Amino acid sequence: MEAESEPYVRLATMRQLHQAVADLNTARSLADTLQTVADGIVTGLGYELACVNLVRPDGDLVVAAFAGNSAAEALITGRVGSRTSWERRLSMGESWDELCFIPHTDGWVLLDDDVPQWHTEGPEPRFEDEWHPQDRLYAPMYASGGGRDLLGVISVDRPRNGRRPGSWGREALQMYASQSAIAISNARLRANMQRALVRLEREQQALRASEESFRQAFEYAPSGMAIAEMGGDQHGRLLRTNDALCRLLGRPASVLRRYSFADLVHPEDVGTLLRTSAEGGRAELRLGRRDGTYLWVSLRNSVVADTTDGPRFLLTHVEDIEERKRHELHLAHRASHDALTGLPNSAELRARLGARLCERPYSTATTAVEAMDAAYGDVEDMDARMHGFRADGFEADAVAGGGPYDHHVHAVAPDSEQDDGTKGLAVLFCDLDGFKSINDRFGHHTGDAVLIEVARRLTTCVRDGDTVARLGGDEFVVLADGLGAADAADLAVRLRNAIIPPIRVDGRAVRVGASFGIGWASCGMTAEEVLRSADQRMYVEKRSRSKVHRRAG
Repeated sequence: MEAESEPYVRLATMRQLHQAVADLNTARSLADTLQTVADGIVTGLGYELACVNLVRPDGDLVVAAFAGNSAAEALITGRVGSRTSWERRLSMGESWDELCFIPHTDGWVLLDDDVPQWHTEGPEPRFEDEWHPQDRLYAPMYASGGGRDLLGVISVDRPRNGRRPGSWGREALQMYASQSAIAISNARLRANMQRALVRLEREQQALRASEESFRQAFEYAPSGMAIAEMGGDQHGRLLRTNDALCRLLGRPASVLRRYSFADLVHPEDVGTLLRTSAEGGRAELRLGRRDGTYLWVSLRNSVVADTTDGPRFLLTHVEDIEERKRHELHLAHRASHDALTGLPNSAELRARLGARLCERPYSTATTAVEAMDAAYGDVEDMDARMHGFRADGFEADAVAGGGPYDHHVHAVAPDSEQDDGTKGLAVLFCDLDGFKSINDRFGHHTGDAVLIEVARRLTTCVRDGDTVARLGGDEFVVLADGLGAADAADLAVRLRNAIIPPIRVDGRAVRVGASFGIGWASCGMTAEEVLRSADQRMYVEKRSRSKVHRRAG
């Protein structure tokens, strides 16, 4: 079973990877982009050394950027390795999906080829997956567009944990190499476009040649490009689109000329589009396709200006990032959910519970006048609040506590002694009875199958909107809002009865019981305090029943 701390490690790795990918889009030039790629490996992916080898026009690969060791950087930056030697390396060793790993036991034959390299001697590995100083790991970068044109190769060395990367690390490196290839291609494209735009402005005599250069770069760009009108009644209307953008949105150029990006953007992303500045603006949003679906894209805007008349039109670069967004969502789900059961994990449970709590305890007004004062404040300072200020002269929004327009719904704990009709957020802490003996007798395979089935049964017994989470081991937590004390007790009985029936695993029937403790989320408490309260009540309930009774549920 997965260690409880692993989701936190994965979440931290995902955040570092996301930041490293985001940094790729901040580089201003191709050289900056290449160095950012190398630096991102060291700062975001946990390697001490990283080298970016870029394919030259003649096909050979040059060391374009290095990170992690200044002496190695000075020695090999700018040196060239032949395409033949690189192809030989990428065909050797072990294939880890798109990655190529050459262990030190096989790489000795490469010590004398012409590929620039930096290595140190070291002892033999002490365990199977320990990293050796002469191990080699390469991440090829291919040009976008669906082909297999090699753009360059990222080589990494010395993982900080001293081990060969596992599946999670390999997936992160492969994703980073893919995004690096896109960033390098975009940097080259932007450089070409900027050179064309400079020629249009400075070289009036070569206007026709510059226009043709711009047209070809625009029309044959592998990603979407658009020119939109600036100023006037038709501001933002698309004047020209290339074939890549037409294919991306599933609309012909003649139809796209009727729209602006504001007409095509997803309603939830209109604000993002409006906040994007015209010059140098960049945004990630969704654009509508002809079939009614929406596609995630990255928009980058540049203003093409006339030296005398000012801005003339807006040049927009549209990059398809649907796959990256889908992968980010997948990684986020894996980081916030239990790998075995698919339920929200401990971190996600605490996040959801904490979102319902605030630091201010809820107090019930005893009279109608107190209720009005609690909702709207005193009559004396009502006028000041309506104008955004309190009676003492301070801004109302600056005062802690929210003021009369605080829309937070306070979590209130019902009276545990009697059901007074109060509804609250119930926290049911579940601990399985007899699970350890199943694990000890039949092994972890059977134990895992029992946990998966218990998770399924708990999920089918709750309402849409309720949360069933695995806290760790054989402990589960259910969050159910809008329940009274009697409702929560009934729910605990239903959940226990759902767990009791035998569970068949590999032709064998096993049974577990369950002990439930019912706690209540209340503003003024922390998520840890709420869970601790429910946990303590569960142990009280467990001790109150005999061992035989616990096994029977």
